[in-house]
Amino acid sequence: MTKPIIEVSGVSRLFGKTTALAGVNLAVEKGTIFGLLGPNGAGKTTLIRILATLLPPSSGKATISGLDVVKEPAKVRKIIGLAGQYAAVDDFLTGRETLKMIGSLYHLPNHETRKRADNLLERLGLTDAADRIVRTYSGGMRRRLDLGASLIGEPKVIFLDEPTTGLDPRTRLELWDIIKDLVKNGATILLTTQYLEEADALASYIAVIDRGSVVAKGTSTELKSSLGRDIVEVAIRPEDKSGAMKLLAKIAGKEIVFDETTGHFRVPAKEGSKTLLSVARALEEGNIQADEIALHRPSLDDVFLAVTGNKTINDEKR
Repeated sequence: MTKPIIEVSGVSRLFGKTTALAGVNLAVEKGTIFGLLGPNGAGKTTLIRILATLLPPSSGKATISGLDVVKEPAKVRKIIGLAGQYAAVDDFLTGRETLKMIGSLYHLPNHETRKRADNLLERLGLTDAADRIVRTYSGGMRRRLDLGASLIGEPKVIFLDEPTTGLDPRTRLELWDIIKDLVKNGATILLTTQYLEEADALASYIAVIDRGSVVAKGTSTELKSSLGRDIVEVAIRPEDKSGAMKLLAKIAGKEIVFDETTGHFRVPAKEGSKTLLSVARALEEGNIQADEIALHRPSLDDVFLAVTGNKTINDEKR
């Protein structure tokens, strides 16, 4: 069996009395996209910073391609690339100058830096804007350039920390294609994201982290199957939320989930369509009108809400 390219064993991180990570264990296979999900403040970015040698763990061990991130940080940095949540590019340089500057930090020969910069600009759809200063770039262009900066060293492992946050749907899909191409060309990607559909579409393996601990992991299919039942999803007017909660609790007890983002209730359908009928009947008898009611297979949203104690992806800012 091939040894994982990223191994995290018992990694913890404390900030004073606050526990950001509490003994995380992960293994990422070479040539895959590994999705890391969790509410804001769950510890995702802290883990990325530790793996990128920007922050030491309080305890535990992490290796990348067999290199210890604490004991061999210089060697680790030569084989990794990092694109953070916000595009970290200089507004007063051109796109081409930005990539050349990063290449010089890798101590690449000038001719090699020029070659790689030209290739990346073409690959990222930035050739026409290569000699414009970055402050004239759109948000999506800046994000692509930031990704290019993380790739100039041709890293084996790439950390993408919420790379599509704030992008419009079309630009997000374009970036998805770029990420898929990177893996086809041999890269390994650890991706944190606040978009569940993004993890579903890109990641071959997913871990959900909450309050500094991994609370679920597996393929998208495995995670969805772990719930073992269909879901009745109900859209209720805000003023009826409390009344609906009491009625639905009689059917499913504490297993009811309310998604603050969508304003929908999710009720485990242990009896499939019978549960759907029971929900509809209970609401009708309680004189509560459902704007929408449907029975569906579990989604990654359902898994996330179930394993993180009904929190949405944007809860718990830390």
